[in-house]
Amino acid sequence: MPQPTTGLRQRLSELRGPGVRPRPLDARALAALAANPGCRRRSLLDGAGVDKAALAGALGSPAPFGQSQFALARGNSFEARVKADDGADLMRLLHERMDAGAAPPEPGAVAVPDLSAAGPEGRAARTALALREATTAGGWTLLDHPMLTLEVAGSPAYLEPDAVVVHPDGGWTVVEIKSFPMIDGAADPAKVGAAARQAAVYVLALERVAAQVAAATGRTVPVRDRVLLVCPKDFANLPTAEAVDVRKQLATTRRQLQRLTKVEEIAGQLPPGTTFDLRLADDGKTVTRSAEELAEAVEAVDAAYAPECLAACELAFHCRGRSRAAGAVESLGRGVRGELGGLRTVAEVLEAAGTGRAENGTGDGRAGDGRTGVGSLARTGCGAGADDQARTDATTLPHGRAGADDHPDTGLSPDAPATEALRRAAALRSEALAAARRAQASAQAEEAPCR
Repeated sequence: MPQPTTGLRQRLSELRGPGVRPRPLDARALAALAANPGCRRRSLLDGAGVDKAALAGALGSPAPFGQSQFALARGNSFEARVKADDGADLMRLLHERMDAGAAPPEPGAVAVPDLSAAGPEGRAARTALALREATTAGGWTLLDHPMLTLEVAGSPAYLEPDAVVVHPDGGWTVVEIKSFPMIDGAADPAKVGAAARQAAVYVLALERVAAQVAAATGRTVPVRDRVLLVCPKDFANLPTAEAVDVRKQLATTRRQLQRLTKVEEIAGQLPPGTTFDLRLADDGKTVTRSAEELAEAVEAVDAAYAPECLAACELAFHCRGRSRAAGAVESLGRGVRGELGGLRTVAEVLEAAGTGRAENGTGDGRAGDGRTGVGSLARTGCGAGADDQARTDATTLPHGRAGADDHPDTGLSPDAPATEALRRAAALRSEALAAARRAQASAQAEEAPCR
């Protein structure tokens, strides 16, 4: 990965503010980047190492992130259960799901090396050595919480997967342990997608170590693009597992990391003097910069907001508020945004549906009903777009816009497919309401003589 120039480092330092150390990225943050690759705002802030949580708080839109103590305790308890007895259950599940052709690991025959060392750099070096030794040994090896590194915009990001297993053939597999359940062999698609994106980051980091091992030993090390996802079975605390193919997530994450090396282009388009410095007081906690100034700096970078951001980005509540205030259809979800083509705001959608009155030549109030119908349709669409991320990891285009920026159906052309579809939906809803009113009037007329 290309290293940033001295000029870029200086510019990113100016964006953070004087004396502010860059905030390191973890696997969750990198996975969130891959989930919304079209967001230039997040790319720049993460590339510069800006503390987005502190920035969101200063903007007045803090994100209530984090797990409850109960959830953390439950997750830690389940992970300890999975790794008990030198990972006996874990190795059994991995052999069944991913390597049934190899000899099963015998009890007590799985190597579990000590990975303790001073500091993240020391732990990363110890992990690389343990992986090299395990690959040469040719047996089963379980690395519990290894430390990996990945270069992100020229700075090392330290990543800690739940486990990495070395197979007898020398292959490496990432193990991701989650506390959400698999019920009848199926789990929440959104949570599985998030776990897959996070595991893909670990696979990328492992590939870096594998290249180092190959250079030192002359032996190619296969890092498997299928990871093992371990979850509680049904509603019990017993572990079950499934192999998850992360090739798509790997490709998306690679592209997004390459975008981070191009933050110089994004930073170069900012107005002179733009900075995200909070200007903390001497106590290191009190923000002295006004929210208005910070908001102006943040809005200078295009965002690609979608409802899925609420679960992944600290600035999501700020971006949602701005998106709603502008009436942007992106706030209704990627699915709705894609269906509406060149119609960018709710006002444009309502106007497009309302044009049906003159063209239909009807005087039955269809336009008014159409407007109501579109509002109802939009509210329904908000839910429809909520699970888009479970189906696809990248539905946005560059330059901070979701959907088709160069879509030919721009404006309010009456011949545009999106406009025609809106008019048709408004007309169908109007017809349905009229039929319901006629049925209700008929029923009331039949009941009248009986009173």
